[in-house]
Amino acid sequence: VQLQASGGGLVQAGGSVRLSCIASGLSISTYSTTWFRQAPGKAREFVASIAWDDGTSDYAEAVVGRFAISRDDFKNTVSLQMDSLKPEDTAVYYCAVVAGATRLRSSSSYAYWGQGTLVTVSS
Repeated sequence: VQLQASGGGLVQAGGSVRLSCIASGLSISTYSTTWFRQAPGKAREFVASIAWDDGTSDYAEAVVGRFAISRDDFKNTVSLQMDSLKPEDTAVYYCAVVAGATRLRSSSSYAYWGQGTLVTVSS
């Protein structure tokens, strides 16, 4: 199983970035997928998730209304559209998958992780 996260980069505050998580070795439609992030010197935190069964999405309070998670089963990809970015969104973003749809906000639930992609938001 491999998860390839991409799409990060340098963006100005107020700008947008779209992250992608491409899965190989599994069908992403049968796994719940979550994005986490880790800022320098801080713990990894939940950002957004999409449940495998009904596609229910969940967002951290800090990103509600600005980020949107979506899944393309044909491309075996989950994306995170990030709009109205703020400097505090600067972090390495990781995607992770789990079979099931419970405790999706907990990083300990996940066995498979992507390598991370850095998003830097300048003020």
